[in-house]
Amino acid sequence: MATAACVPAARPSLTSISSGELRSLWTCDCELAVLPVAQLLRLLPGALQLRGDLLAVPGLREPAAARGGFNVFSDGLVRLDGQLCHLGSYIKRYVELTNYCDYKDYRETILSKPMLFFVNVLTRKDTSEERTYAFLVNTRHPKIRRQIEQGMDTVISSVIGESYRLQFDFQEAVKNFFPPGNEVLNGENLSFAYEFKADALFDFFYWFGLSNSSVKVNGKVLNLSSTSPEKKETIKLFLEKMSEPLIRRSSFSDRKFSVTSRGSIDEVFNCYLSSRSSLTEPLLAELPFPSVLESEETPSQSL
Repeated sequence: MATAACVPAARPSLTSISSGELRSLWTCDCELAVLPVAQLLRLLPGALQLRGDLLAVPGLREPAAARGGFNVFSDGLVRLDGQLCHLGSYIKRYVELTNYCDYKDYRETILSKPMLFFVNVLTRKDTSEERTYAFLVNTRHPKIRRQIEQGMDTVISSVIGESYRLQFDFQEAVKNFFPPGNEVLNGENLSFAYEFKADALFDFFYWFGLSNSSVKVNGKVLNLSSTSPEKKETIKLFLEKMSEPLIRRSSFSDRKFSVTSRGSIDEVFNCYLSSRSSLTEPLLAELPFPSVLESEETPSQSL
């Protein structure tokens, strides 16, 4: 019995999903997920498209039917299986906020859609082969949403009226997911941070770097890699369900999930997902700080 307890649990294969990995199309079952970007491009072209060396993310200027998708966090450049690509539209991994309205809109924006990060991995079979994976964070899952919201609430309560910096880090969850022998090359890309700069006369803690906080977000990572056509179709339906726009209900009694989030408790805990509607505008369209979102028309940063 003691010997059996010391045996580590087997990690999922990166070539296919087991029957116990993706059991249903309910997005409530998914906290975090990983799949190759090449597979995501084939299965969900409405959310991510490769146009030459431009990795386009449907944004504000895309048709209303494509305004679901993911909140992509990046610095603007992605090495896609060895090819350097520029991102069309994304949320910067680091932003500065200077007032409550900016903070409120930023908070609502990052929680309005599942998050997507890019990570490069050297595979165990061939150390010269670099593969690019998409790491998905289901912000509608109560466990994940709670960690993000509690992190933001905690830092506010501890630095009232002062400047601070808060980072959310997913590196540990991703590194523990890949089997031994695989090397995560750019783990720093699996995080995002914001800095709130208050108009304080004496901000000593901020000046000396004592108001910097970090939250390690943990959760079960779902393996969405597959070579089976049948399983690929299941994964496609699952991703479409996850990336649907969240249609908010107008009930007053349950409309606030937290102090600043507009999502209702029913929507979050019951994973309420309605069909797409042209009547619903994305939160990104309401952002008062355009520096957070880079568009295809903005010149890309070069190396």
